[in-house]
Amino acid sequence: MILLSVISGLALTLSFPPFSISFFSFFALIPIFFAIEDSTAKEAFKVGYVFGLTHFLTLLYWIPYPVSRYGGVPLYLSIFPYLLLGMYLAIFFGLFCLLCRFQSKSALLFYPCCWTVLEFLRSKLLTGFPWCLIGYSQYKNLHLIQIADITGIYGISFLIVLTNTAFYLLLTKRVALIKGGLVLLISFSLTYAYGIYRLHSGINKIKGKDINVAVIQGNIDQSLKWNPAYQARTVDTYLKLTRYAFNAFKHKPYLVVWPETAVPFYFQEDGPLAKPIYKIAKNCWLILGSPAYERRESRILYFNRAYLISKGKTVSYYDKVHLVPFGEYVPLKKILFFVNRLVSSAGDFSSGKGIYPLRCEALAAGVMICYEVIFPEIARAHVKKGANILVNISNDAWFGKTSAPYQHFAMSVFRAVENRRYLVRATNTGISGFVDPFGKVVKKSTLFKKEVLVAKLKLINKPLTIYAKYGDFFVYLACFFFIIIFSPCGRRPLP
Repeated sequence: MILLSVISGLALTLSFPPFSISFFSFFALIPIFFAIEDSTAKEAFKVGYVFGLTHFLTLLYWIPYPVSRYGGVPLYLSIFPYLLLGMYLAIFFGLFCLLCRFQSKSALLFYPCCWTVLEFLRSKLLTGFPWCLIGYSQYKNLHLIQIADITGIYGISFLIVLTNTAFYLLLTKRVALIKGGLVLLISFSLTYAYGIYRLHSGINKIKGKDINVAVIQGNIDQSLKWNPAYQARTVDTYLKLTRYAFNAFKHKPYLVVWPETAVPFYFQEDGPLAKPIYKIAKNCWLILGSPAYERRESRILYFNRAYLISKGKTVSYYDKVHLVPFGEYVPLKKILFFVNRLVSSAGDFSSGKGIYPLRCEALAAGVMICYEVIFPEIARAHVKKGANILVNISNDAWFGKTSAPYQHFAMSVFRAVENRRYLVRATNTGISGFVDPFGKVVKKSTLFKKEVLVAKLKLINKPLTIYAKYGDFFVYLACFFFIIIFSPCGRRPLP
């Protein structure tokens, strides 16, 4: 049983970037379904837990890298939050196998509903960590992911688990070939038919003001970025690359986007290094990241901020609302006191006051800072409040040359599809790029290279997608069926 759990865990990891063997996800759960056959409740949970632990420890192997290298935490301590997170996330997989062990009479519906509900809970509990939900493995499968504008990412997860379940039941002859085949045929036919419709006819229906957008990837060494001696050099790098965007391309950019904390000082203080930035922004809109602070009574609060600058002045700003645990703050500080050194390095930040687009003339940019982009509700909140373009600024230099930047970029693709808005992504070291409203990557950068990307995009003001209007109704529907099927009349007792 343990071997089957490990096989499932590794197969699921291989379906995500950088391997991106996406079809593995459609079969990855089958071994654990075999493993929980005729098992006790305790054995079923154990099988699922080992499955989850294998998957998350191989998927998130990069966590100790930033903690140790940039946080000043010894390697043996940096492994602790990595193991702690993996052990916590594995609980959801353990619960999945435990619940599936109840052998629902309607496994074809119950298993995918159960998985979907547990993924949603993982995205919400303890601030949430929806990193690489199973649906994200299909980010390159454009025909399949178009349903995200109705169901969100959870609809794709549901379909993948449904496929796993149907194949398992067919292999064990627990469902008739005709019934199982029809379920798969109908599910995929409807999904792909909708995808074809959206990709081939929907593109012509999108209307909006055309603008040229430039993304500046400065490739600033993370170990030098916060050194005061290198502040001027960092600003100069971004200024030179921005001038290049104006001089080297036929169409001048209306919007220029710099990454998260591209300005490694308090921009709000209007010091000498801020003046050339204001100057270059006289003829364009400029979005940039910078740390900020606010004095409240006897204490000072720090924020991870995105500024919108136009015509040589600050128009608006947005403070990050969803902070990174162990990166921007330490949860349970009194217990995890030894992690404080990481926070002293990265900053002890506070959450912003709310989610709102940055507006200037026709522009309404829904800015997501760093891993805010993996939370669908944040992008959706921006769009509901009028965002006509989505912008993700990040500093993935923390991750080094690991799989994390590839995974981060893959997840951002779905925010464009869910809301049918163009997504602009600017990171310090990559991966930067543009994603169209159908999930197609228009352009993207390579890792650890200075780059300037320019593309013509649209500011799309309407219509709102079903997902943007109604949110995660699909999850609530899955939860309803989960409860109905899981009731005493829909299951048999465990031994």
